[in-house]
Amino acid sequence: MENKSRKLVVPVSVLTILLISFSINFANAEPVPEWVKNTALWYGEGIISEEEFLNMIKFLIENKVIVLDSITEPAPQIVNTQVIIPNGNFDVTGAGFYSPLNLEIEVGTTVTWVNDDSVPHNIQSMGDSGKVTQLFNSPPLNTGDRFEFTFEKSGVYNYFCSFHPWRVGVVTVS
Repeated sequence: MENKSRKLVVPVSVLTILLISFSINFANAEPVPEWVKNTALWYGEGIISEEEFLNMIKFLIENKVIVLDSITEPAPQIVNTQVIIPNGNFDVTGAGFYSPLNLEIEVGTTVTWVNDDSVPHNIQSMGDSGKVTQLFNSPPLNTGDRFEFTFEKSGVYNYFCSFHPWRVGVVTVS
């Protein structure tokens, strides 16, 4: 076990010294102070504790000897997704449901319904009572036509085709 820890100490020490050396030289273009090199070496040899070593790193950062670039959050991605109205969706006994039947998305996502069926369909938003609401409603979509809506609020949104009211779908927005 002691042999394993010695094998690990040397690469960790070298890596630590190189990291500090590169960071300091990159930030200030100055040589690494001897006390930094010694502290890293002593940590690698087990002479000082991890806490003492981390305090040294903290000191270097607080005194801007090591300058870390601020980390910024990536810009939110524009998300688009599709719901397919498959061929055969018009048939009451057919298995052509919306695909996916329950779409789960995040706020700000644009959903595009694509009619791949051989007959027209429409997309009608439906309230809790089962009646059409004015949230999103498409014109008749012929084969290949598309309808888009961007969901700006979280919630569960039910929809159906008023030509084939047995075909219902759900968009869950979180």
